[in-house]
Amino acid sequence: MEHNAQKTITPEISTNHEHILILDFGSQVTQLIARRLRESGVYCEIWPFNQADESKIKAYDPKGIILSGGPCSVLDADSPRVPESVFTMGVPVLGICYGQQVMVHQLGGVVEGEEDKTGGSREFGRAQVTISGASALVEGEWSDSEQQVWMSHGDHVAKLPDGFKVVGTSAGAPYAMIANEEKNFYGVQFHPEVVHTPNGAELYRNFTHNICGCSGDWTMASFREEAIEKIREQVGDAKVVCGLSGGVDSSVTAVLLHEAIGDQLTCIYVDTGMMRMGESEQVVELFRGSYNIPLIHESCEDLFLGKLDGVSDPETKRKIIGGTFIDVFDDCATRIGGAQGDVEFLAQGTLYPDVIESVSFTGGPSVTIKSHHNVGGLPERMNMKLVEPLRELFKDEVRALGRELGMPEDFIRRHPFPGPGLAIRMPGEITPEKLDILRQADAVYIDEIKKAGLYDEIWQAFAVLLPVRSVGVMGDGRTYEYVCAIRAVTSTDGMTADYYPFEHEFLGRVMTRMINEVKGINRVVYDITSKPPGTIEWE
Repeated sequence: MEHNAQKTITPEISTNHEHILILDFGSQVTQLIARRLRESGVYCEIWPFNQADESKIKAYDPKGIILSGGPCSVLDADSPRVPESVFTMGVPVLGICYGQQVMVHQLGGVVEGEEDKTGGSREFGRAQVTISGASALVEGEWSDSEQQVWMSHGDHVAKLPDGFKVVGTSAGAPYAMIANEEKNFYGVQFHPEVVHTPNGAELYRNFTHNICGCSGDWTMASFREEAIEKIREQVGDAKVVCGLSGGVDSSVTAVLLHEAIGDQLTCIYVDTGMMRMGESEQVVELFRGSYNIPLIHESCEDLFLGKLDGVSDPETKRKIIGGTFIDVFDDCATRIGGAQGDVEFLAQGTLYPDVIESVSFTGGPSVTIKSHHNVGGLPERMNMKLVEPLRELFKDEVRALGRELGMPEDFIRRHPFPGPGLAIRMPGEITPEKLDILRQADAVYIDEIKKAGLYDEIWQAFAVLLPVRSVGVMGDGRTYEYVCAIRAVTSTDGMTADYYPFEHEFLGRVMTRMINEVKGINRVVYDITSKPPGTIEWE
């Protein structure tokens, strides 16, 4: 996704809920803070630090504020600063890593660089924090004397501001945990949001529930009721179209919208000819059969494959698919409108990470790794207003909402599937023959993963048909067929990922079935590249 201009965060949540504000200073794991808070029933939003002026914060009316980590040093003249109003509003504040350092710096304490070596040193990775003082921050599981945490700092706090005390220390951070109980200001040098701090969720809960007084009233049941009310208020009696990809996000969006506005909604499913095995049948059955949602099923295999004939460049593929999709969607929306008037709204399954990632606190352009196929370009061409009922939710919350809506479990647990479909799992030219081979190989692979009981442990798994052939032998004959790569990754949000450590016996079973059952493949390899340096998809 390319972000060439700074955008503005505006509060999303109804004032019916208690909520926490997270100010982002550029940490790669800021989203994990929000996830930890949401898991304990506390609604929160992430804002870039430089978009949080006093009036906006007061309008948001948070029960508490968390200052995230970040890559900068407070010792640099142009490094990010906390809006001064944060420390004068009378709400609890928790600083994490850089957030702790910048709070200390702005309140009159001292932060030193690693080269100063005055009472502290750099720490990266697992560390032990010794709890050395009483505080509301270290109740429950944190009352134990030793806690494993995850450190990632070079600079360190060397002197506390007036009114602060030490709550915990580590080998490299004499002020690993600090507190000003009178003002409810707290700071930790480590990252409680990552899994390597085992009791991190409990520390956040101590802050949100014990210190800020949150009761944890953020539930999917309440979200469902409020989202339906918002949809009805926004849409009125107008017509809405929703593009279905077969993925979880668009499917949950469609079911929620149908519950809110009934037959005012029409779903459009564009079959590009590059879908997984049985995808189209499953989508049509779910929405026409189980939910009786109006659905247009456009079979456009010849159109898409015709435009992709002879194309091998991945960016060109994506742009052709995206442009053709828009043309088909535009035609369908025009037909839906007809004599009854134009369709006024387009529904999208935009999630909260998409909202967060569309905002850059530096305001500068980012490098385009690859274009993302999304119907987000449709409103400009079709003059439609957006309905995005999931834009407050993370992926796991979308699945929880799907369960709340009574959707089939095997559908809402599905792995992510890219908009361009199998086209980007087939480096090189796309042909109907290669698509058939890849569809069969992918089905075999996923079937083995499910039989092994591993599907829910894996974020995403798929097969890739490589643009090379290899020599093989079957029976007494020579073969010269395609190589299939298989990939499986674990991830929290898709931003980073590690390969899944299959046992060799499992990989052997997949290879045997693929070569025996899929004509056209005679070699199977496993991709063990993490993200970064690789991406999850191959193109």
